[in-house]
Amino acid sequence: MAESQCSGCPSASNCSSEQRASCSAGQEPQSMLEPANKYSKIKKVIGIVSGKGGVGKSFVTASLAAAMKKAGHPTGIMDADITGPSIPKMFGVQGEAYGNAEGMILPVETKEGIPLISISLLMENPQDPVIWRGPVIGGAVRQFWTDVVWGDLDYLLIDMPPGTGDVPLTVFQSLPVDGIIVVTSPQELVRMIVQKAFRMASMMNIPVLGVVENFSYLKCPDCGKEIRLFGESHVDEAARELGIPVLGKIPLDPEMALAADRGIFYEKEHAGLDAAVEVLKKL
Repeated sequence: MAESQCSGCPSASNCSSEQRASCSAGQEPQSMLEPANKYSKIKKVIGIVSGKGGVGKSFVTASLAAAMKKAGHPTGIMDADITGPSIPKMFGVQGEAYGNAEGMILPVETKEGIPLISISLLMENPQDPVIWRGPVIGGAVRQFWTDVVWGDLDYLLIDMPPGTGDVPLTVFQSLPVDGIIVVTSPQELVRMIVQKAFRMASMMNIPVLGVVENFSYLKCPDCGKEIRLFGESHVDEAARELGIPVLGKIPLDPEMALAADRGIFYEKEHAGLDAAVEVLKKL
């Protein structure tokens, strides 16, 4: 009986044994969503995802957080890329996160007032590699939601590792995600990358708000011509096939890369994300 009831469920392979037992008994499966703690009032949770690495997903997350903050919306960042954290350095955040008297974790705030949490802020030496298996990494991500004092936020952006592994699955199952933004680059394989992220979100019943193309072009500093270093863009075609909007095309800007290395990322103008900002405002 359980086999026949679960076979048509798109999320069946992600269900726990308890959820499968509920299905076999004809009951609604229990929700795996973790409640926020009493110190956190977050209006919208947004996942920033990519189907592959190297497309600048953390760059887009940080850019969007800065843009939302500048637009007057309190915004935090959860750096869920446990094995490759980069968000704190981009904002010039150093040191360790601490806890309060109740054992809750206090996020570290950037000088501009963006609270963020990252595994690199919880390690004695941020340069040490995180060599953990999937379940431990998933547990850390859940703690970033349940044990961090986020306060009052309009938006919490979650910078997820690339692909469709443990962390995206944990986030989609355990956190009340209101939507995701897919980050990609102009290469020909963009269709496969976007489709992979889109299909995972669809299987988990998470809305896909749109797609952002990073490294879209390089503007010549002398003549202003747009140079397509990675070839012609295919993001419009991929988005049209899936019925989702293109929320931005971000140029390759050496000055932005330098600002991220120096920890002064917030001070720069973050071009190409106006449509993404408007989409988030309307949620």
